[in-house]
Amino acid sequence: MDAFPPPGFIRAESALEGIEVYVPAPPEAAERKDVVDFKCPNCGATTAYSVADGGLRCEHCGYYAAPDQDVVGKRASEFEFKVETLEKAARGWGKARKELQCQNCGACTSLPDVALTYTCPFCGSNKVIQREASQDVLRPRFLVPFKVTPETCCPLAREWMGSSWMVSSDLRRLASIANFTAIYLPFWTFDAATDATWRAQVGHIETERYYSDGEWKTRTKTVWKWESGRVHRFFDDLLVPGTARLSKVLLTQIRDYDLSQLVAYDPAYLAGYHAQAYDVLLEPAWTEARQEMRECTRDACRGQASTSQIRNFSMNLDFGDESWRYILLPVYLAVYNYQDKVYQVMVNGETGTVAGQRPVDWTKVALVLAAVVAPGVLLSLLGLFTFFTGIGIAIGIVGFILLILGLIVDFVIFQKAQGMDDI
Repeated sequence: MDAFPPPGFIRAESALEGIEVYVPAPPEAAERKDVVDFKCPNCGATTAYSVADGGLRCEHCGYYAAPDQDVVGKRASEFEFKVETLEKAARGWGKARKELQCQNCGACTSLPDVALTYTCPFCGSNKVIQREASQDVLRPRFLVPFKVTPETCCPLAREWMGSSWMVSSDLRRLASIANFTAIYLPFWTFDAATDATWRAQVGHIETERYYSDGEWKTRTKTVWKWESGRVHRFFDDLLVPGTARLSKVLLTQIRDYDLSQLVAYDPAYLAGYHAQAYDVLLEPAWTEARQEMRECTRDACRGQASTSQIRNFSMNLDFGDESWRYILLPVYLAVYNYQDKVYQVMVNGETGTVAGQRPVDWTKVALVLAAVVAPGVLLSLLGLFTFFTGIGIAIGIVGFILLILGLIVDFVIFQKAQGMDDI
């Protein structure tokens, strides 16, 4: 006798008492059957992934169970750009989770089902709404586990805060009290081969002799010659952030992940951790990756030219062997308030690389800028007052040179400070 109900059917509500009705299970129901809870088998308390031990550890009784850490690295499956690939991909987190939607910055963060936090990790706002996490987004296939422990984040951030003289001295204290949130952020990785042919006029400096006013003279001129070439490049695991809630500049600065440490996604890795689903879709992420590949290939083409003087440059570019992955990467994220403004600091959860926003102390920078040009200004004035003496002219010339050098140094310092302040 065949089993009833048949596989793939679920019980539905019946309008008649005593009559059972079964209907085909919707696709998402099949995807959610592996939702699991992480309860300690020893005491029943909720467990969380332990960075130091690399497994599930109960904070109540000390029970420990190591997850299956099969490092797949570069062997991690890659996918073609096909509609069937997305249709067949697993959805959801694979376990019950809550979602925190911030009413201030709009970020949505996935939380453990038992989490009690009511603070947005992206902006620090408490204006949030909690709800059941959506199971409709693509499920990540791989991730890099946390390697850096939470205890090391504050020392790393404090050292980073104090590494620039341009920031206020009290920022180190803020780094010490910053509350870092361990969160898995979404990233897309892209592989592709580029094949480009190029053509351009390349300038060559040539010297020629000519006769004028009764004597031979020399002059230089630029001779433009057509050159062409071909470039073939392969891009492996180009990372593009799947979140629009963080600065791309900062995410690029902590992008030194070792993707040879990728492991297959397991909900156990997210036990006790925040995570964010992608809000940058695959297609715009691939467009961004293609643009970066195009620029890198263009630079390689221009690098083949025999000189750096190039005009009328053109390039024909083809892409091939295109594939992608959706992965999670570990980040510690903290926000701090300084002079009524919110700033972010990130720590790479695998390597410990720090990036963030450091408000510039413009009073301190202004004093340094003034000190740099002061010797040149003083010597120039002294030379001006003693201009009619022999030594006065020499002093004035030295002062003018020091002033020019000081202005150049000031420009470099100002640009660096402006860059820090604009992140």
